[in-house]
Amino acid sequence: MTNKLYDTSLSLLTDLYQVTMAYGYWKSGTAEKEAVFNLYFRKNPFGGGFTIACGLTNVIGFIENFGFSKKDLRYLRSLTGSDGLPLFEEAFLDYLATLKLTCDIEAMPEGTVVFPNEPLVRVRGPILQCQLIETPLLNLINFESLIATKAARLRLVVEQDILLEFGLRRAQGVDGGMTASRAAYIGGCDATSNVLAGKLYGIPVRGTHAHSWVMSFENELEAFLTYANVMPNNITLLVDTYDTIQGVRNAIETGRQLKRQGHKLSAIRLDSGDLAYLSIEARKLLDEAGFTDTAIVASNDLDETIITSLKQQGAKINIWGVGTKLVTAFDQPALGGVYKLTALRHEPSVRASVGEWDYKMKLSEQAIKISTPGIQQVRRFRNEQGFVADMIYDESNARIAPTPTPMTMIDPLDFTKRRKFDADQPYEDLLVPVFRSGNCVYENPDIHTIRNRVQTQLAGLHPGVKRFVNPHTYPVGLEKHLHELKTELILKLREGA
Repeated sequence: MTNKLYDTSLSLLTDLYQVTMAYGYWKSGTAEKEAVFNLYFRKNPFGGGFTIACGLTNVIGFIENFGFSKKDLRYLRSLTGSDGLPLFEEAFLDYLATLKLTCDIEAMPEGTVVFPNEPLVRVRGPILQCQLIETPLLNLINFESLIATKAARLRLVVEQDILLEFGLRRAQGVDGGMTASRAAYIGGCDATSNVLAGKLYGIPVRGTHAHSWVMSFENELEAFLTYANVMPNNITLLVDTYDTIQGVRNAIETGRQLKRQGHKLSAIRLDSGDLAYLSIEARKLLDEAGFTDTAIVASNDLDETIITSLKQQGAKINIWGVGTKLVTAFDQPALGGVYKLTALRHEPSVRASVGEWDYKMKLSEQAIKISTPGIQQVRRFRNEQGFVADMIYDESNARIAPTPTPMTMIDPLDFTKRRKFDADQPYEDLLVPVFRSGNCVYENPDIHTIRNRVQTQLAGLHPGVKRFVNPHTYPVGLEKHLHELKTELILKLREGA
């Protein structure tokens, strides 16, 4: 399901320099030169040991609907340079008017556990087209992957409890709220308070009442009883408007009325105060009154650290409502994904009728920012216990046969660390075809299937990778020949600088 929020063209959802570079390629006659770009990130978010790939569904929707409308072109026509003259000549705008994307795109399926420097998306096609879609791809993948990862971390700490996303009112705008609700559900939330997200994405919705409902009546008990009469099949009572313990007692009285009517008090909600103490006391009161199956919901600026602490204190909470710190990725506001040119095809020659690849890479004074060249694929090896390691290799290398063959992986941070994989080592290649020549060839799973994939993927990780404090580093490295190629290119570029 694609993003249905907008009925306007999104082709200008990009940085200006993408359009000016596209103009430069067109003007210099290199627009059709075949290029390969890889989208990846450099560090796992939140100080964690893994990341959840998310956002591909909206990428597909964006690519399928890409095209410059008359209004888009009218706007571009209005842009001027420093001399006051039009920034783009009319012939280029005519070119954009009929432009159709013809790129090949491979991507990791949504819900896949991924790690730094692995390509989440690989784009291959005319360099002008690859350039134009850089910014929107980063926008769509970065945020959803960040929120899905946050939700996955929350799911790990709440374990089998119910996890609700309550963040729409604190989200970064309408699109931020909608996107966060979708990604949070994929990452592990059971439901959302966001009704529009429920409608558009098929996410279960949950909700209760606010303090204003209680405050609009003469007293709390009257408010509870009235709510129970109005909606007896959806009763979660917010008990901390005035005095929490008395609020629990009023909820119990309301529960007794519900029982007489053949209904049940589903839950009470705590939204302030000492959640550990209050939940323990509330549980005692509920159990003593016979409401042993009434759940306790907690909210109030929760995150994985606070939930962990509450569980350690013996809090009697069954349902966790997380808002601000989930939908805003409060402790890390961006994933930091990048999109780098990694290969460019030479013009066809008599000797090579389809042209040869010229590998590209970015150097930096910071080792972490040195990119990896090649037409990259990620091979994930596994054994009976789960995932073993991920090896990035170059698909165009003829030495990497499609049939099983022994392979050597080198740690990019320590060249002396090498791991050999036998020919019979089970594996899967993670990047799958999504577009071929601009046509979608990927059967996109529904959101519930994607959500289940996250949990299956996490189950394949060693527990040390999933811990929050000093997580174990999951092994990711370069295939031996790709490592050698990268080293050779670095030396060549350093000498030519």
